[in-house]
Amino acid sequence: MASTKARQHPMPLPAPFDLPEGDPFGPHNLPYGVFSLPGSVERTVGVRLGDHVLDAGAAARALGSPHASLLSAPTLGPLLSAGRTVWSQVRGALKEWVTDPARHTTLAPLLHPLSSVTLHLPFEVADYVDFYSSEHHARNVGAVFRPDSGDTLLPNWKHLPIGYHGRAGTVVVSGTDVVRPSGQRKAPSDPAPVFGPSVRLDIEAEVGFVVGVPSRQGRPVPLADFREHVFGLCLLNDWSARDIQAWEYVPLGPFLGKSFATSVSAWITPLEALEEARVSPPERTHPLLPYLDDSAAEPAGYDLRISVSVNGHVVSEPPFSAMYWTAAQQLAHLTVNGASLRTGDLYGSGTVSGPAADQRGSLLELTWNGRDPLDLPDGKRTYLEDGDEVTLSAWAPGPGGLRVGLGEVRGRIVSG
Repeated sequence: MASTKARQHPMPLPAPFDLPEGDPFGPHNLPYGVFSLPGSVERTVGVRLGDHVLDAGAAARALGSPHASLLSAPTLGPLLSAGRTVWSQVRGALKEWVTDPARHTTLAPLLHPLSSVTLHLPFEVADYVDFYSSEHHARNVGAVFRPDSGDTLLPNWKHLPIGYHGRAGTVVVSGTDVVRPSGQRKAPSDPAPVFGPSVRLDIEAEVGFVVGVPSRQGRPVPLADFREHVFGLCLLNDWSARDIQAWEYVPLGPFLGKSFATSVSAWITPLEALEEARVSPPERTHPLLPYLDDSAAEPAGYDLRISVSVNGHVVSEPPFSAMYWTAAQQLAHLTVNGASLRTGDLYGSGTVSGPAADQRGSLLELTWNGRDPLDLPDGKRTYLEDGDEVTLSAWAPGPGGLRVGLGEVRGRIVSG
């Protein structure tokens, strides 16, 4: 009799496991991060479940997992370097643990409210590369700065993913304040350059891809090996000082105008969680060289729906599915000259912009270089002012109609 009653009226799940229906951070997602508890300097790998973080190392030790050492590290580095087979095994085990009621008594004490922990940069950034892969963004920038040109795209753009090497040491985790950079700037009408704080501080809404398995120098990584090397992705804001950049970047490209800060999410979403979000990229309009030709490849685009907010007000919703160059093509181009990959390499997609005016991923485009200020509840904006806080958030289609949430990226501007 008692067992029949139990079947008819099952005991409610413990609070950390009793997620709202459709929670974008449910067991179908399980992104990885690194956290520390209050009063502790020890960092450990965590996995997000709803609005809690599971101490993955402690869970693995308690449940006798053979991967306990990987999950007990103070960074994601050991897990990243373990390779795709292990990534899949660990993810499968975590999903089993959090969905099996028999494990909940063991796991419940190891789940901590997100509001009670400190999140850290989840991996040591080895190298950082930023691309320029949105045709809509590139055409908008060309129209702003070369309005009289016949074609706002430069001749090489449809033949290779344009990119530059950035500064790994200034990649910071979401929530870190961004100090307004200073440098040289010179408007076209100025007789000489001046030095001072940037007055055209901007955002770039991007997606970052995190390399796990390294490659050997001299051996390019083909398109087909993308998911053998790349562990996952995250949202990324590549802050830009447009006035400093405009004066310095000819002829060698971005330098001080881009190297002062790049913000990334505290959560890395494994590619395996995004299988349902894979889509084909836009139609190719120019023949591609063999190492970039993806006409016969599996779909390598991702349907990520991004929102950009300034001081809590949504100003843009760029669609990542519109990106012309895929992450697989970016990786192939990055290594085609024999450059090697290292565990923890990070490469940014470049600014994500769509065809509509409310889908532009930078203030340069949204305000057309200051010509058309944004009307925000707290006043007009052309570029960022001190105290402004920018937040990137996103979701992707998941299994069974669920959404896969991406960890947000937040940064507040403070005076230098």
